[in-house]
Amino acid sequence: MQALQKIQAVARSIPSGDHGFAVSLMEHLIVPTFVIGADGNVLIWNKACERLTGFAADEVIGKNEHWRAFYDTPRPCLSDLLLQRRFNDIRAMYEGGGGYGLSDFGVSAEDWCVMPRVGERLCLAIDAGPIYDTAGELMAVVQTLRDVTAQKRAQINLEALAIRDGLTGLANRRYFDVKFGEETRRAARDQLPLSLLMIDVDYFKLYNDTQGHQRGDECLRAIAERISQTLWRETDFAARYGGEEFAVVMPNTPLSGAMLIAERLRTAVEELHIDHAASLAAHCVTLSIGGVVGRGRDLEAEQLIASADAALYCAKRNGRNRAVVTKFEDARIMAAGAA
Repeated sequence: MQALQKIQAVARSIPSGDHGFAVSLMEHLIVPTFVIGADGNVLIWNKACERLTGFAADEVIGKNEHWRAFYDTPRPCLSDLLLQRRFNDIRAMYEGGGGYGLSDFGVSAEDWCVMPRVGERLCLAIDAGPIYDTAGELMAVVQTLRDVTAQKRAQINLEALAIRDGLTGLANRRYFDVKFGEETRRAARDQLPLSLLMIDVDYFKLYNDTQGHQRGDECLRAIAERISQTLWRETDFAARYGGEEFAVVMPNTPLSGAMLIAERLRTAVEELHIDHAASLAAHCVTLSIGGVVGRGRDLEAEQLIASADAALYCAKRNGRNRAVVTKFEDARIMAAGAA
């Protein structure tokens, strides 16, 4: 935003007769910059912008298709939205990414751009600000760009480390607590079903005692990988809940879907054929799964977890190596009976 403020200040200080000097100044700035006029057509596309986008100035000047330098399908740039005073669209388009900011000088945002000519997605920090004439009429909008891809990727990697379990690579308990709370509130608001599976490795302590902790870690990693492979929807996620226990959250999934996935998970791990001679449930490593499906405005994360735990207890009590998935209302009765 500082670069944009300087450009605006210089533009305001230049006499109207020195238009050529203003254009020359913009063209030779080291900051990638372009300017669109009040009609939306490109007036200036400087050298730094050419280097960043791979588009030469004569390809865009006098036209309103500057989006082609950044995206592979038509969509407005930040400067276009500011020119048209589409502030609601700015909020909708950018608040889910790196966010956006409004000030007296203009608008700032971050966006992952396709960059068709460059052939690589770049994260750009974007500033767009208006330029007014001496009568106070909007005459142009200037947009500056910074490539922050390296910083953004480093940030993403750090965030990924903060939410991942170091052993299995699944989400950790801390992330589960936050994400499951969000999904519970969303399901309650939208009146959609929310399914939760609590998964326990059968007789895992005996496995560690007989096979050793290193083999135990390998076993947990193999199970986590199989769980990830079984969940194919982007909205579903799995976490290591603690020790040998895992959790799977499936938004907008009814009872029939939860039962299907629970049985697929149980079968998928059994088919790994990890030898477990000390198990009292089978000759290989198996899972017990308890699941609950909730729906309603009064959904609470803690209640769903308690109900899934009750279903898991039922699966263990009935011989393990099985899945028990039920509706939230029935799970509460089950929990009362277990108590």
